[in-house]
Amino acid sequence: MDPSLIVVIVLVIFAVILLPVVFSRFLTTVDAGTIRLVSRFGGNTAIYKGPGKAIEVPLLTTSTTIPSKAINIDLDIADQTADVDRAGVPKPIKVRVLASAIVSVGDSSEMITTAANKFFSKPPAEQTATLSDLLTSTGRRAVNLLNHDELFSSKAQREVTALTPTSNVALAAIPVEEDDRLALIIKGACSRELQDLGLVFNSLNIKEVQSEVAEARRRQSAVEAKANADIVSADQERRAKEAQLAAAQAINDKERDLEQRRAENAATVAEAEAKRQDALAIQREAELKATQIAQANADAARVRIQAQAAADAEAVKVRTLGLAQADAIRAVNEAIQQGGNAYLSLKQIEMIPLIVPAIAEALANAKLINISGMGDGRGAAGGATDQITGVIQTLLATQLVSGQLRLDTPPEMPTVKSNGVEAVKSRT
Repeated sequence: MDPSLIVVIVLVIFAVILLPVVFSRFLTTVDAGTIRLVSRFGGNTAIYKGPGKAIEVPLLTTSTTIPSKAINIDLDIADQTADVDRAGVPKPIKVRVLASAIVSVGDSSEMITTAANKFFSKPPAEQTATLSDLLTSTGRRAVNLLNHDELFSSKAQREVTALTPTSNVALAAIPVEEDDRLALIIKGACSRELQDLGLVFNSLNIKEVQSEVAEARRRQSAVEAKANADIVSADQERRAKEAQLAAAQAINDKERDLEQRRAENAATVAEAEAKRQDALAIQREAELKATQIAQANADAARVRIQAQAAADAEAVKVRTLGLAQADAIRAVNEAIQQGGNAYLSLKQIEMIPLIVPAIAEALANAKLINISGMGDGRGAAGGATDQITGVIQTLLATQLVSGQLRLDTPPEMPTVKSNGVEAVKSRT
């Protein structure tokens, strides 16, 4: 094989395999959340923030890695406030502040180098202790500058009032705000000292501020809140009871109205039934009257028919009797015409024994005045006798016509009264 070809092959293998291995020794991976500091000859320091690669030359550079993540420190600050009474005499109040602070490495190269040399060069436990002591001491100085009421912002006061009586926390967590003087003082006082360590103050969260006064106020607020809640509950119960009573009253009113409406409807139905009964009674009465009227009309018609029939029968009877009497009268007249007055004279002679005593007694009892204007000398007695004789003749003629007087049977003599003279009936 040609030696030059072998050299080329070796060079290619070196370039493909060995050069990446050699170059990887000059490049270091910088993870996220870390900062790589590389120092060269002459004191020059290169800073690489992850994620990325840092250029390092073995045996020629010195490197170190520090975290760039935020550091959270819990603070427990217990001290006295700067409260005074009305006379100006100091009257501090013991308070306890629970807070959490967040710090991190500064962004400039100088602060990163300072943090790496002054802060991160210490062990982790010492780092935490340093930050805790720094922030706690600053917080105590801030508490000594404020009075009790200034430690409780308006938002904190609202949160204290809203606490329940069963809560053991005097004050809820208070986020950092521009009106929180404690947080502002701590941040302002710690900024310079943190800057000396290459750190910056990100935030301060006041979790809780505790004090006997605050606890008393909390209890008072809880009692007042409970009293108010009891008042509200009693008021709600009263309103509920009133609403229930109002509902019951409304139901009773509705039931009363319903019963009244039912009674009115029943009265209306009864009235309608009474009117219907009256109408039926009127109808029955009208039907009865109509029946009675029809019956009366029928009876009247029947009576009229009967009366008409009776009248017609009576008329026929009368006509027949009249015809018979007329025939009898005609027969008497014919007999009289044929016999003259002989028959009547004979009957008068037969009746003389019966008539004469009655006539004599009547003449004896009669008070007659003998006055005669006839000129025949007969007087009042003769006139009366003639009148009685005429009456007897008339009665005989009538009996003869009516058939009461028979030629073979003596007739009964009726009582005749004429001019105060009575005649007693007798048989001839």
